[in-house]
Amino acid sequence: MKHPLESLKTRLATGSMSRRQFMRSVVATGISAAAASSVADQVMAAAPKRGGTIRIGKGHGQTTDTMNPGTAENGYMVNLLQSFHGYMTEVAPDGSLVPGVAESWEAADGGKTWVFDLRKDFTFHNGKTVSPEDVIASINHHRGEDSTSAAKPLLSSLADVRADGPGRVVFELTSGNADFPFTLSDYHIPVGMSEDGKVDWKTGVGCGAYKLDNFEPGIRADLSRNDDHWDLENRAFFDSAELLAIIDANARQSGLLTGDLDAIDKLDLKTIERIKKAPGIKVHSVPGTQHFTFEMMCTSDPYTDRNLRLALKYAINRQELVDKILFGYGVVGNDHPIGQGQRFFNKDLPQREYDPDKARFHLKEAGLDKVKIELSAADAAFAGAVDAAVLYQNSAAKAGIEIVPVREPNDGYWTDVWNVKPFTAVYWGGRPVEDLMFSTAYESGVPWNGTRWSNARFDELLVTARAELDEEKRRQMYYEMQELVNMDGGLIAPMFASYVFGTRDNVGLPEGFASNWDMDGERCIERWWFT
Repeated sequence: MKHPLESLKTRLATGSMSRRQFMRSVVATGISAAAASSVADQVMAAAPKRGGTIRIGKGHGQTTDTMNPGTAENGYMVNLLQSFHGYMTEVAPDGSLVPGVAESWEAADGGKTWVFDLRKDFTFHNGKTVSPEDVIASINHHRGEDSTSAAKPLLSSLADVRADGPGRVVFELTSGNADFPFTLSDYHIPVGMSEDGKVDWKTGVGCGAYKLDNFEPGIRADLSRNDDHWDLENRAFFDSAELLAIIDANARQSGLLTGDLDAIDKLDLKTIERIKKAPGIKVHSVPGTQHFTFEMMCTSDPYTDRNLRLALKYAINRQELVDKILFGYGVVGNDHPIGQGQRFFNKDLPQREYDPDKARFHLKEAGLDKVKIELSAADAAFAGAVDAAVLYQNSAAKAGIEIVPVREPNDGYWTDVWNVKPFTAVYWGGRPVEDLMFSTAYESGVPWNGTRWSNARFDELLVTARAELDEEKRRQMYYEMQELVNMDGGLIAPMFASYVFGTRDNVGLPEGFASNWDMDGERCIERWWFT
């Protein structure tokens, strides 16, 4: 149970209690006035302060990025979109779901109908009140035959969305979905301003904690605090922010070491011990759902053959990659996208090990004695992706598989290489619930199914599990889905990587970081502060 003093300290730090009230309450617990005053000083010194401009270097971003939230696909854009946009719901640092633009919601008809009540007097950055019509237009941006949004499959079961008065939106689904409120937290689905029934995403007007002042794709974005936001007591402590796209790890780290940057993501793990020893720098490691993968297109030869896919899965030394690419900042993966800390992780599925003999066996089952294939990789995929491809090349050679690493350009990797070439290195941030991850990238025919894998049994289970309210029945279905991806899919998931990022020591940080995305759920701009 949390000690009463800790609760009082939290209330003082967040401003829900005055110093005088804190002193009176602490003294009442038997602590002396002098000791209570000292504690108050410490809490006030560590409490979030307002002011300053934070400069963040991200190892993502490309010149082809746009403000269209439906097509965003890298960490830079996730951070940017969540900084100036508002969302119906948000994933809190502890993984729970909390209100955003919607202040409350409830389900009916076994999860087939969801009713969301919007926050009152909530406005966009230009002063326009957020209305149900804005929500409806924002949702419909991801629906319909012409939609190119990666969120389209997440809303495939949505039959209708309608207004019910000035502050209520009703979602009617074709089948029940116990996790539907989590769907509306997805970074692709912000609440944008509507015009003539369509969302206007090009102007950069949002309703988030920061306003977007400038955006140069692949270079930088500049933001300033939205002083009319509903939750300024708990977020948006910086006056402004500079979000810089810096793919080169050495350049990012140099900026952090010299003080030109206040925070960076994707630290170079090869040199992390030197970074740790540098004065004024803090290194943070957060386990989460992030996984680094190699994806085979199951519709392109030779990957159409299940045995060839299995040969490639047995031909990779997972532990070697964790040791030499992640330097221990992660764990081995098991060729599916669900992390060990997630609710329905299949702990009963045997861990696939490096086994050249089994790889060679499946290669022969595919009618081959040897095979030569190209593997596309770039640092834009994940730090060390090219090195990982070389290590994979060495381990696969023992099974008669010749892998040829192809170093691709960083700029344009996500538009010209991933989801285009048949065998590529990929990173995934994961999703807070299993349904979102599977619906985004593994359901047959969805835009981000980079493996082009299609399995009727998997698709059936996905729909059934989504509507199932019995926890144990859902578990068994998600267990089977992970096994299907593991045994039949085009995914090689050798490692789950911790989020490792660095900050200057003048950056104030919360007690715990979110683990659904890098840098505190990619909400560092609104959750951090300067001490």
